[in-house]
Amino acid sequence: MNRKINTNQYAVDDNTEFGPDVDLDVESYSDANGERISEAAAQEYTAERAEAARRGGRPPLGKKGSSPSVAFRISAELRERAEEVAAKEGRTLSAIAREQLERYINSHAA
Repeated sequence: MNRKINTNQYAVDDNTEFGPDVDLDVESYSDANGERISEAAAQEYTAERAEAARRGGRPPLGKKGSSPSVAFRISAELRERAEEVAAKEGRTLSAIAREQLERYINSHAA
């Protein structure tokens, strides 16, 4: 059996009740990308989330280290248009800005 789960839908607090353990080496679950979730991957994910909770804030965007922020000014009209595009695509303005900056940098790489 292969079930897809969205790990973003789960929030755990002191009142959370857990069901029986799942043996991911026996049962098959897939992440949002369709990749099978192994026992090792679940343990790694749990360790990363625990570390993020100790640090506070959002998890880093890259594999390791922090994710520095970049601030810049744009016109109100450009921001409004960008927010409309982001909403239509179901994305964040930050995700679009990161993607476009990466495209620009990659096109100018030596």
